[in-house]
Amino acid sequence: MSNIPADLKYVASHEWLRQEEDGTITVGITHHAQDLLGDIVYVELPEVGEHVDVDAEIAVVESVKAASDVYAPIAGEIIAVNEALVDAPETINEDPYGEGWFFKIKPDNADDYQGLMDADEYQDSI
Repeated sequence: MSNIPADLKYVASHEWLRQEEDGTITVGITHHAQDLLGDIVYVELPEVGEHVDVDAEIAVVESVKAASDVYAPIAGEIIAVNEALVDAPETINEDPYGEGWFFKIKPDNADDYQGLMDADEYQDSI
């Protein structure tokens, strides 16, 4: 469980979510996901201002092993992206729950966050 922080929410497609004080949601991929991918060499991020539906393909991560889609774990508007990942995609491997975040989203329905998996449920799913 040390690689699955208890203060975050998770979805089966291996994204993590953190609700910020202002109600926005920060999203990234889990330690498990980056570990499976291996050394990440490229990331394609969504556009700020884009509205996304839950489970929509929203970003792409490429590693030395494979390319993988990142899905929107919650519906809403993209309000920020982590531009630093474009020049330093390896940050996702180094700090997936910190500096390796992908984007921030303003959820259409704040209650959707509460229904997502907690750390124990995510651990059981993997």
